Amino acid sequence: MRIWWPAAALFAAGGVLWPAADEYPQRRAALAAALEHGAVVVFAAGEESAGVGRTGFRQDTNFYYLSGWEEPGAALLIGPRTDILFLPKPETRRETYHGRMLDPADPGAAAATGFRTVLPLARLEGELGRVLENSRRIYTVGEEATVRLRRAFPLREVASAGEALARLRMTKSPAEIASLRRAAEASMEAHRAAWRRAAPGVYEYQVAAALAHSWLEAGCERAAFAPIVASGPNAVVLHYEKNRRRMEAGELVLIDAGAECAAYAADVTRTVPVSGRFSERQRKLYEAVLGAQQAAIAAVKPGARLADLTRAAREHLDANGGLGRYLTHRVSHHMGLDVHDAADLDAPLAENMVITVEPGVYIPEENLGIRIEDMVRVTKTGAEILTAALERAPEAIERAMERR
Repeated sequence: MRIWWPAAALFAAGGVLWPAADEYPQRRAALAAALEHGAVVVFAAGEESAGVGRTGFRQDTNFYYLSGWEEPGAALLIGPRTDILFLPKPETRRETYHGRMLDPADPGAAAATGFRTVLPLARLEGELGRVLENSRRIYTVGEEATVRLRRAFPLREVASAGEALARLRMTKSPAEIASLRRAAEASMEAHRAAWRRAAPGVYEYQVAAALAHSWLEAGCERAAFAPIVASGPNAVVLHYEKNRRRMEAGELVLIDAGAECAAYAADVTRTVPVSGRFSERQRKLYEAVLGAQQAAIAAVKPGARLADLTRAAREHLDANGGLGRYLTHRVSHHMGLDVHDAADLDAPLAENMVITVEPGVYIPEENLGIRIEDMVRVTKTGAEILTAALERAPEAIERAMERR
């Protein structure tokens, strides 16, 4: 028998804190208030979502943020005095392959989902029509949902709820921060496992295997993104993902990897010497990147913008041999349910936002790339580095590599 955990329960599982009983309803109420006079419809991911056969089902993150519901094919209707979860009708064939489906008519459906009202998916259009008697427009997320709703209600305006949802998702609750801490901890341990595996003659995919083994053993669901294990010349490719090269003595390996734990993503990068020690040139460049990261983290505070962090990092690199020209990307993004979480990238930072700080230099003519990335929580006055326990200073990394 499949056990349905209440979506709104507060409990710890594998060291992960799940949201309190009223958190999901509060999020829905906040979205309804932000989209006043509108009806909001959000669809869950379907089982036909790309990649399901390889990586397993992963819920649409906007839907999960508002509901905590992890099963496919559902829908949400949020509006004035309306808060309904719609579930697909159980199907014997589907249950044979994927397990029991919760029947919306089940007396325990409300307790299992955290919604007072749970109805069959077939009733969505009828309930939406009722809500639209007192609402001006329909809000939704995604092109497919927009087309679907315009077809069903051709006389109604269908607008995007994406911007309002992004603004809500930017500031993290205590439970969200706890989950991000857990993902960060699992990711730091995975990086240490990867360092123990890295050595001349070892292939990048073998290091990637050490990462995956570590965070799966820790109870995390999956990688938050395809791990980057970029040795030697591969490190100048920002999103290198092939992980097929054999590492050589004297090279650096850039490892950009993070776990997804209880739906929340981590993102951490370290660049370490394959043979255990930095060369003089590698150390000089590494220290410049580390200084750029420290300058960017020093700029983190409420009211600052992500562009300010990139500017601080670039100015530091320019002051160290004109290296700013080798920084080819912005140095920060928001973290949350997605590794690049929903956000207004131009909006000022606020307390309890969680971002990355990740400057790098990439010098193709030297086949050399160095990036250092940490997860940072914005505090009332500055920044807390959530991944500070993972060695960053070059001498600390060398000591860690000696302990392999």
